Amino acid sequence: MKGRMDQNRLPTQDCTTLAATKDTAIQIHSPGDDVVDSATVTRERVFEAASERDKTKLNGLLDYLRINEMRLTSPEFTDEEDGKTALMKALLHLKDGKNNTIEEILDIAEQTGDLRKLINTSYNNSDYNGQTALHIAIERRSFDHVKLLVQKGADVKAKADGKFFQDNGETGFYFGELPLSLAACTNQPDIVSFLIDNEYRSADLTDQDSQGNTVLHALVVIADNTTENTDMFASMYDSILIQHNKLEKKRNVQAIENNQGLTPLKLAATLGKIGLLKHMLKQEFKDKDMEKLSRKLTEWHYGPVQSSLYDMSFIDTNEPNSVLKIIVYGSDIPNRPQMLQIEPLRSILQDKWDRFAFKLFWTKFSVYVLYLSFFTAVAYYRKEGKPPFPIEGPLDILRCVGEVISVLGAVWFLFQDTTKLITVFKRNFPNLKALYPVGFYEGPFKLQALLLLICAVLYFRGQREYVAFMVLSLALAWINLLYYSRGSRRLGIYSVMVQRMILGDLLNFLFVYSILLFGFSFAVVALMKQSPSAHNNDTLAEGGKKEKSYDSFSFTLLEMFKFTIGMGNLEFTDQVHYQEVFYILLIFYTVLTYILLFNMLIALMGNTVERISKENERIWNLKRAFTILDIERTLPIGRRLKRYEEVSGLEKRDDRRFIR
Repeated sequence: MKGRMDQNRLPTQDCTTLAATKDTAIQIHSPGDDVVDSATVTRERVFEAASERDKTKLNGLLDYLRINEMRLTSPEFTDEEDGKTALMKALLHLKDGKNNTIEEILDIAEQTGDLRKLINTSYNNSDYNGQTALHIAIERRSFDHVKLLVQKGADVKAKADGKFFQDNGETGFYFGELPLSLAACTNQPDIVSFLIDNEYRSADLTDQDSQGNTVLHALVVIADNTTENTDMFASMYDSILIQHNKLEKKRNVQAIENNQGLTPLKLAATLGKIGLLKHMLKQEFKDKDMEKLSRKLTEWHYGPVQSSLYDMSFIDTNEPNSVLKIIVYGSDIPNRPQMLQIEPLRSILQDKWDRFAFKLFWTKFSVYVLYLSFFTAVAYYRKEGKPPFPIEGPLDILRCVGEVISVLGAVWFLFQDTTKLITVFKRNFPNLKALYPVGFYEGPFKLQALLLLICAVLYFRGQREYVAFMVLSLALAWINLLYYSRGSRRLGIYSVMVQRMILGDLLNFLFVYSILLFGFSFAVVALMKQSPSAHNNDTLAEGGKKEKSYDSFSFTLLEMFKFTIGMGNLEFTDQVHYQEVFYILLIFYTVLTYILLFNMLIALMGNTVERISKENERIWNLKRAFTILDIERTLPIGRRLKRYEEVSGLEKRDDRRFIR
């Protein structure tokens, strides 16, 4: 190299050296060479050489570093903003996968005793913190430079955990932080194979990033549900497992949990990655040596018919955070109804329904009908007057028994439904939206119970208002019969449609309609108060009682609602001033509500019916699955464990439970 000094001593004949202090110009040259000034040996020049792929601009760098006792990792030769080195700069400026300054930079670092530190130096700013030269070489898809860096001592466990590399929903790219994860997530199987098995330093599949994710977790995070993407990552997932198994690693990498306590399979369920989830659940390796990696085993097949065994590990509800629980209770998970149709999830749920959930569900329905009969009889045959009432005969005894049963049932509903809501809330915290679908069915039970308990308190305090709370609770009790429609396919599908209408189109309609109703009602009341004859507009009704007029907001609100449904009364306007203003308000109100909003609601509901008509059966299956798991949760622990061993077609192999 031009101007290069001998490693141990300065040449005495071929080179002339003039050195004074650090600030004095240093000239290093050989006969016929250009003189290199130390002023030109700067970080800017070195970075320029790396970016332009011109190694001639590195002439004299080695001598300069030796004389001044510096290295390429010294502050003078690294970027003060992010810690970038000349090696990183060179790797960022590859052309056709090459940059002839890289070998030169590595050679200089090796001769100055700084090779390993230079290779493993990482970015130190918040955005790209932890990124090393190895990460850059992988990102640039340069297999040759990856091999070179690993051979020279690159750390295959380095973690690039800056903001840019986090899964935060912002601009950036999460890949699992580790070099192996980056190679896998960018679909570079040759680099993945090299990193897992090489003679220098191999990557370990059990290595986890700052989120606790392994390379398998990272593949799940990056995957989407498109066919091409799923096939690509499924192939990468399998090849990693196969290569890991060939190395005779004993630890099951598919059982490693991240910081959220999720294995790759559970993570796929949590993120709604239905394509990869389906692949993992049906993962089957034909090689006998790979059988322990398979989650599906084919026992026999005859033409298009076959019998298969599916591994129930991480799936069934006997585990604390199983796949079934994640899918059923995770309201934010996309594709939940579709995921429950994947084998063996569908078969497990159907088996639970057939073995015990069906009988217990209809038993609960029968008990509730009996409870509702008692409650209805108590409310219908209630006594008139001021409570509490004395017990004076056999009928009063029966009424008292019915009241006690009604109140005890309310306490049970309140306790049971609160437990359900807490369970769902914990799984989906802090997303309160998760409570909406559950609250649609469970909420009325809880509200019914609260109203009835308030009724009981008012009854014993001697207040007649207890009747109001009792009849409201009774109405909700009958509405709650809809909960049991999920036990029937036809009624359940219809109930799902009603739920979607109420939680979607109807809520939006009521929000907009309430604004118009209150706004125009306030305007009418304000108009009547300004009218001189408004206060004289009250007339005496039969019995001598004064009729309410439109200067009362509650009365106006009700009348405006009547106008919405075509039942309004215009007779009062005969003696009201500013009739034109009132008619203008009424016309606008009628057009916006009766003509516009109602017809829009009908159109939206029709669109909803058409949109989800193909999915309502899947949604009903999801509701039934929620019921199955809820019934199973209420079973005593002993009976629950027994149910796990009674699964139809259950078989045990290699300490694993399989369902046929």
